[in-house]
Amino acid sequence: MSKRKILIQLDGDDLPSVFDRVVAVDAGAEEIFSYGGITPEQVRDLVYGAMFTRGPKDLKSTAVFVGGSDVGAGEKIFAEVQKAFFGPLRVSLLLDCSGANTTAAAAVVAASRHVSLEDRKALVLGSTGSVGRRVARLFARKGAEVRVASRDVARATEVAEEIRGSVDGVRIQPFATGEVDGLRAALDGVEVVVAAGGPGVELLSLEERERLVAQPMGHSLQVLIDLNAVPPVGIAGIEPTDAAVERDGVTTYGAIGVGGTKMKIHKAAVARLFEANDLVLDAEEVLDIGLAL
Repeated sequence: MSKRKILIQLDGDDLPSVFDRVVAVDAGAEEIFSYGGITPEQVRDLVYGAMFTRGPKDLKSTAVFVGGSDVGAGEKIFAEVQKAFFGPLRVSLLLDCSGANTTAAAAVVAASRHVSLEDRKALVLGSTGSVGRRVARLFARKGAEVRVASRDVARATEVAEEIRGSVDGVRIQPFATGEVDGLRAALDGVEVVVAAGGPGVELLSLEERERLVAQPMGHSLQVLIDLNAVPPVGIAGIEPTDAAVERDGVTTYGAIGVGGTKMKIHKAAVARLFEANDLVLDAEEVLDIGLAL
């Protein structure tokens, strides 16, 4: 007799995410045990409760989802869950705080539908946020030449160094885009641009976008992706609902246009947890799931 599929939701916020619970149900989880306000110190005993109640052959029917709005806190919980495993006693695990992994993966999947990312110049505006960091890291993993941008070059440099430390042979360069000259330098010769800034923050104006595509000698830009749906959007002139819409000869995606792919990836990742008891799904693994859809 098969065991019921149990998803244990460890959320750093006081109230565990209803959104994540609904997606888990739609993805096939039959029971969801939700715990809010989780700290790293509480993780081990909760994971032991998941591991010690079923035999090794049945552990694939138990899985852990780490969520919450604080991505840094979630990463610490994610690490503590893995420390609790030993030998065959382990369960599959997914990290997706604030949807950062699934959103970043969806953006990279969208770009890859139109260009081969290897050796392409890809710019991430708003690269210092949780989603932007992951988009840049995933572009680097796919062999792109990555540019990370922030209004503060020191913060962009921090992101670049972080990715250099995790991706061998990466080609990555930080840019300060608070002033127009820095923005134009970052945009020069790029083929893919992803705007991953905060809600209501415009990172690329209509004037600069039109200037870019009106270059006398032509332009290299092929894909524009904006992950902000709150007005003003991150890239002026892109509608949140754009999904592979051509504007001025460039393929565009808005936040809602990417969101459909994000939801498919999220559900597929949760469903994948119940296929084995030893999966650890971070951004890279989530991207692989998205590319396979």
